[in-house]
Amino acid sequence: MLLATVSLNTCAQRSDSVVINFLKDLYIPITKENHSKLLKSGKEKFIDLFSEVRKAKHHIHLEYFNFRNDSIANALFDLLSIKASEGVEVRILFDAFGNWSNDRPLKKKQLDSIRQNGIEIYKFDPFKFPYINHAFHRDHRKIAIIDGKTGYLGGMNIADYYIKGLPKIGAWRDMHIRIEGNAVKYIQDIFLKTWNKVTKQDINGKIYYPDIDEKTDDFNEKIAIVDRAPNETPEELRRTYARSIRAAQKSIQIVNPYFVPTHSIREALKEAIDRGVKVEIMISSKSDIPFTPEASFYLVHKLMERGAKIYLFNGGFHHSKTMMIDSLFCTVGSANLNSRSLRYDYETNAFIFDKRTTKELSDIFEADKNSSTLLTPQRWKQRSKWKKVVGWFANIFTPFI
Repeated sequence: MLLATVSLNTCAQRSDSVVINFLKDLYIPITKENHSKLLKSGKEKFIDLFSEVRKAKHHIHLEYFNFRNDSIANALFDLLSIKASEGVEVRILFDAFGNWSNDRPLKKKQLDSIRQNGIEIYKFDPFKFPYINHAFHRDHRKIAIIDGKTGYLGGMNIADYYIKGLPKIGAWRDMHIRIEGNAVKYIQDIFLKTWNKVTKQDINGKIYYPDIDEKTDDFNEKIAIVDRAPNETPEELRRTYARSIRAAQKSIQIVNPYFVPTHSIREALKEAIDRGVKVEIMISSKSDIPFTPEASFYLVHKLMERGAKIYLFNGGFHHSKTMMIDSLFCTVGSANLNSRSLRYDYETNAFIFDKRTTKELSDIFEADKNSSTLLTPQRWKQRSKWKKVVGWFANIFTPFI
């Protein structure tokens, strides 16, 4: 009888309450008095970020997987040089592997020039012998903090193809979010902890955590910043994704570019489908990484057979990492639903318990269906045997994708 009562009480809870309680059990703060703004394209993200950088009075902190040596990055470095000359502290972290894998990496000469302009810029985990040790645990975050009051996170690095697209895959669809309010403190914590570890400095103090004294009625969102740091918080992000899916009672909408999820997330999705939750997943028809589309198609085909609706986005490359649950809460961040992100890399996502933001993301999802193809058994049969074999084979290596 006691077990039955507990089960009924759990079922009666809304999905957002279940996940909020789960996060509290993980000692992840649920901050109140926040306001977020979705930045739905590269153009929106860079216009907004540049505007906030221009207004910076004390510090600018940037932590990105990579900065592509192109027009957007160079314009940003020029602006940061101006801010540094005004006495604003400018600190930048970028991942060594992310830079190496970039088709237009930052070179030593350019880094020297940036530093001469008063900007502190460091590589995360530079390559050293034995080089294989540095293939894992990359810093895949894309975060920014301005004066401790405004924070950014999401899926976009600093590169002009977020606006212009790329020749082989077309337009680049992505998502970032600007946050103001109490949640910014935890984005700042993430940056400063990594910065101090990389540089051996001790940057801290009240000046980096100012009081947010300009709140209006719009500051009414609950936000949890869920970070993944190897050896520190290795499972929190993966477990929060899985718990959110298991808590869903009506609907799950997922957009993710490299959809080869870990076992716990696959099982959570299967269970959600089996209990009647409407599961919709959107992946791209094209990808910037070989084999990944075939691995994704192989997995989503299995979920389609179970009852999920699978949409193949044809309007370019959809690089967004979003999930919406029951029209109640959502997540935006840098984490891909694959083993690379959820088992190895440093990642940061915001879980936003707000109907307005969740609806805005769901509306985008619905609009993107117009540029997508619904995967059906007939369309799956039309795929070549070779691609199906590649998909099956690629799944063997999903822990490394």
